[in-house]
Amino acid sequence: MASESSTPVFRPSSSRTPSSKVQRLPQLRRLTLRDRELLAWLAEHYVLSTAQITQALFPSQRSARLRLATLHRIDAVHRFVDVTTGDSQHLYTLGPLGMLVHPTTYTDPERPNARPPRSSIERTERIIASPRLRHLLGTNQLFVDLLAYTRTDPHARLLRWWSEQHATAAYAFAEVRPDGHGIWTAGGRTVGFFLEHDNGTEPLARVLRKLRAYERLAEFGPRYPVLLRVPHRRREANLLDALARVPTAMPVATGLHDEHPAGAAWTLTTDPGLRRWLHELPSEHGPHNTATNPHRYTHPDDH
Repeated sequence: MASESSTPVFRPSSSRTPSSKVQRLPQLRRLTLRDRELLAWLAEHYVLSTAQITQALFPSQRSARLRLATLHRIDAVHRFVDVTTGDSQHLYTLGPLGMLVHPTTYTDPERPNARPPRSSIERTERIIASPRLRHLLGTNQLFVDLLAYTRTDPHARLLRWWSEQHATAAYAFAEVRPDGHGIWTAGGRTVGFFLEHDNGTEPLARVLRKLRAYERLAEFGPRYPVLLRVPHRRREANLLDALARVPTAMPVATGLHDEHPAGAAWTLTTDPGLRRWLHELPSEHGPHNTATNPHRYTHPDDH
């Protein structure tokens, strides 16, 4: 669910003479497995903040800042200061070295079919100019929270984290356009979900219309819960009231932006009196049919 806020203004954190491709190649050896994981996220999910990267990957803010400074220095990432939030936090996108590691990336948050950017700078400029930037960061925050939770629970794992463009392409036959898609395991259960990150800017009728595509998907593919994550309880109450009269083939649950998504944060529209943990939500991976359900998740232990 796209944000309708005005486009933020950013300024680069530094201006340096870019190194050539040949000069960057030796830097590939300096990338750790953690660095490569971060670059893979930036290739698929466009942008992450310092706080999000710290939360998901590092034991402390200091260690995160030191490593991110190194990655910036070797051109693995670009970083910019968001001057609209007042906290002067850096936002990170793929740099030239990151584009060498991931030469095929999602290139434009607004236009999935846009021509490939000529450089990492052009890709970054598209991201910065997007009116959906705040929405991207909000969507990514749910998955970052889940990743951070896995560092406290050895039995919890985020098994799949797909962006809007990835999930839209994978489930194109049903025309679903989730803001994100994940597979989460905790408490001995594995649950898939589709995320609709709602900023309260869309009429409820439009939100309800989006559920029709998930109905089509549930006929032949997975029956994953659709998570409607909203900014405040009034919005949630209005959604629950509207959805109480709309039976759906797949589970639908509401939650709030400021509640931890792994915990007891989700209210099923069919049972509004109880808040459930994410792993407690009903979920079906769908039939074993490569024609109608080609992306069916199979747990490694099932092989």
